Amino acid sequence: FSHNSGPRMRYTVYDPHAEVDITQGRLPHWEQAGSYHFITFRTADSLPRSVNAACRDERDRWLMSRGIDPTKTGWRDRLDALPPAARRAFAIRFASAVQRRLDQGHGRCMLRRPDLRCIVEEALLHFDGDRYGIDAFVVMPNHVHVLVGLSERGSLVLQCRSWKRYTATRINALLGRRGEFWQTESWDRVIRSPESFVRTRRYIAANPRRAGLKPEEYTLFLKHADEALP
Repeated sequence: FSHNSGPRMRYTVYDPHAEVDITQGRLPHWEQAGSYHFITFRTADSLPRSVNAACRDERDRWLMSRGIDPTKTGWRDRLDALPPAARRAFAIRFASAVQRRLDQGHGRCMLRRPDLRCIVEEALLHFDGDRYGIDAFVVMPNHVHVLVGLSERGSLVLQCRSWKRYTATRINALLGRRGEFWQTESWDRVIRSPESFVRTRRYIAANPRRAGLKPEEYTLFLKHADEALP
């Protein structure tokens, strides 16, 4: 899959001296205009209840080991009071657990269909070079990974919602169905170093192989041939 447009601005990695916007949903979202971000969103049926329960149990043990009781009101406030490094470790660790389980192929995996993947691909690339700059993405059977530079402050959550709302409407119409297509919450992290940028791009590129997919079951997009920051 190829696409020739490119971003009008140059994106880079996290700048510790520049402003950071943090928004809270079920997960914290850290974003910085002009920086690359790694974003994952998944289909609503991608993880069964038993898998979600296992993830939650692992998360709860981590919290309890740090003196935070997740059964009590206000536990998220106590999590937010931890040092930044601990909060980042929490987000990365439990997002990684979810990623591994996603690759097991739970749910109907409707994005195995090329026509449905095409809807997602077109949505991701529609404003590439305008509102954001995409470096890489992969559309898997039940989830999507995107490596993207964001141009404006406060655009991360809104852009994810826009991608999901548009694609869900189109896909549901094509399938003749109603209801939730995507999980409400997305997972994301700001890219903090050139090394992290390379690791993330490699992760995206290798995701189909790790999941044992055939070429016709996924779509991989890599804008640049090399691995260094463009």
